[in-house]
Amino acid sequence: ERTNERTFKEIKLQILKQRIMILGKSILVLAIASSVDAFSPIITIPKHEVSPTSRHLYTDPDKDSPNVSTKPVVGDEKTLAEPPKEISADKKFAFVQGQTDKSEASASSTSFFIPSNLPDERKKRLERVLKPRAYPLFLAEKAAKVVGDTFHSSSDDHQDTTTTKERVVILGTGWGCAAMLQDKELADKYDVTVVSPRNHFVYTPMLAGSAVGTVEPRSVTEPIREINRKANYLEATALYVDQDANTITCQGVVCDEECEMEEFDVPYDRLIVSVGAMTNTFGIPGVEEYCEFLKEVEQARSIRRKIVNAFERANFPNMSDEARRELLTFAVIGAGPTGVEFTSELRDFVEEDVVKYWPDLLKYVSIKLVDAAPSVLMPFDKNLQDAAIEALNRRFATTEESDADLNLPEQIVELNLDAKVKEITEDTIFLSNGREIDYGVAVWAGGIGPRPITLDIIEGLGKTQTDCQGIARGKIAIDPYLRALGGEGRIFAIGDCACVKSACLPSNAQVASQQGEYLAHLLTHSNMTALYEEDALLPPRVVSKDATDSIAALAMGEAEFAAPFQFFDMGILAYTGASSALAQVKVAPGEKAPKIKIKGVPGFAVWRSVYVAKSPSMRNRFLLFMDWAKAKMFGRDITMID
Repeated sequence: ERTNERTFKEIKLQILKQRIMILGKSILVLAIASSVDAFSPIITIPKHEVSPTSRHLYTDPDKDSPNVSTKPVVGDEKTLAEPPKEISADKKFAFVQGQTDKSEASASSTSFFIPSNLPDERKKRLERVLKPRAYPLFLAEKAAKVVGDTFHSSSDDHQDTTTTKERVVILGTGWGCAAMLQDKELADKYDVTVVSPRNHFVYTPMLAGSAVGTVEPRSVTEPIREINRKANYLEATALYVDQDANTITCQGVVCDEECEMEEFDVPYDRLIVSVGAMTNTFGIPGVEEYCEFLKEVEQARSIRRKIVNAFERANFPNMSDEARRELLTFAVIGAGPTGVEFTSELRDFVEEDVVKYWPDLLKYVSIKLVDAAPSVLMPFDKNLQDAAIEALNRRFATTEESDADLNLPEQIVELNLDAKVKEITEDTIFLSNGREIDYGVAVWAGGIGPRPITLDIIEGLGKTQTDCQGIARGKIAIDPYLRALGGEGRIFAIGDCACVKSACLPSNAQVASQQGEYLAHLLTHSNMTALYEEDALLPPRVVSKDATDSIAALAMGEAEFAAPFQFFDMGILAYTGASSALAQVKVAPGEKAPKIKIKGVPGFAVWRSVYVAKSPSMRNRFLLFMDWAKAKMFGRDITMID
């Protein structure tokens, strides 16, 4: 009886939630519909702005048109085994060559290839579907998505076990993959398999803090199996993608006392490439051999160990002052957000912890920040860049003893801007301005480049893909629906390894996460069977509409096709040390749109709040709070345990 009573209460609660959601959707759509005429002409995404919704495709006629062909993707083994027919690049995807001039870019965003025999009515349909959606409606889409995710619950009772699911394979366990797996509907509708040598997601913005002990490595990671327990995971490296046979050759590494490697094939019906990017050394001699990188937890741990070891070695009584000064010179190459945040975290470590453990060594410590750019944090506006430089150049501050007693330098951080790195040896960095920096530990934060598997996939996709590499530059060129060009609708790419042909989006966590969230929604709410007309791949059709799709349809004036991906810029953040940070948030799209700019302690509050909110789980949030409190109360842990 208790069980029945509890079940009855759960059913009533579920019905109540559904009614609230339906009511909320109705009110939201009605409110937007009544105000769209007033706001749409005023606030829209400017045509010249870099947007992933660039118009590359043309839409199809009505469903019953004889010109629309369907190419089987699932269930026809013969078709899957055959290589796709050769389609001319100028017909298959219509791209305008990228320009840097704003006027030319504006023209390119409004002109695209449409077959001459396409009726005017269909051309107008294309324009409605692919043009950037009005900003108020776009914000409403985001709000509806949040509300829907809050009330949606996935249960094993909803799964259809009578039909064979399509096999979706995701390569990589980064931001894009994590965002996809957080959509629980994905594993209900598809047979999802994740392939990656790393069995966890890494919250990369916190790696700088992890490298000096502000937070612990496990606080910035989350097991992939925990993010979505219905998805299968294979701890392996993807070596090769056979796009004709729809299989991925993988290599699993199992290490106990000895390491054994096993190769196996993983079949797929749809492949999502989310492998991110690797550190780019730009072919500079010595970077690979002598620099530490900061993209993985293991690399952060290695940096942390080297920093502590440098101080322990410098404390040997037989060390000369010159040797101590070289050992305790920390070089950071790259003054972007990663380089500036690591420099700031390292300075905090010196001011708050080194002063307690190695006070006699403080006078030898120096942090050299090197970049070829004329300033730091180039994505930020000029006044915030100046604020960052001011924070980095602030006078050395301690709380343990007076500066006179410690004989401290006035500045611990030294900026070396407009200086390219020519070569790095075991103990010296050679700059383009003729200067040489003797160092103890060097951290490279100078950029990213494509992974070998990405280049292999690009080559396999054929001429349509390779013709786009003038702009994509080692990334997989995709259409507005994140489908890889030349992939026949079976291959998708998101994150740092993907680029919309007209203009690449920034390589950051925001883009990858939003693309992963969008793609999961697209796969679960649209018919992804590849449809063609005049040898052009058509937009997917919506088959399961929710509030997000309804608002998008209202914005496009088109209810049949799915809305293309549209990036929502939520702003940029950077920590600058001593409980200060920078925050720059756009209040509307466009280059001339007003921005909210925050710095200092208020910026630090925003920085921490956003980082906590964006953590993948409650477990991560709890651990981050505990680590911050522990570091504040007891200092950073300098214990070296492997």
